[in-house]
Amino acid sequence: MHKVFVFGTLKQGFPNFKFNQGIRHGSDYVSKESYPLYLVGSRYSPWLVLDKGKGQPVKGQVFLVSDQVLAEMDNLERVHEPDGYRKFSIQVECVTSGKELAAIVYGKPPEMAATADIRLELVGEYLLEHADLYRSREKSVSC
Repeated sequence: MHKVFVFGTLKQGFPNFKFNQGIRHGSDYVSKESYPLYLVGSRYSPWLVLDKGKGQPVKGQVFLVSDQVLAEMDNLERVHEPDGYRKFSIQVECVTSGKELAAIVYGKPPEMAATADIRLELVGEYLLEHADLYRSREKSVSC
């Protein structure tokens, strides 16, 4: 099983949670390092930018996922596309127990953010009010 740290639409109760077939691991987690967190483009997609030391520690959830579920998440996050997310390993800490673990996160390299249409910089957490702005790929396609 793989541990995946989700910080945006794949969190429980958020727009793409239906695609997250993992098992929730503990309570909330926070990244040990600070990272920029943005809403990007006309779809207001949440981007965690892998630029350590900038931004704030990012709050999210950890899920245990099988190889198959990880492959489905890779597809959703478009890891094989030039503009897709990239998988990285980061250290996260459980906010209730303080236990640390390494987890996979889907993020964007700093060079992608440099040319991105950043709509909003978030302060360490993607909230439901941000999810209200989000538009899925299906909803963003015009007739």
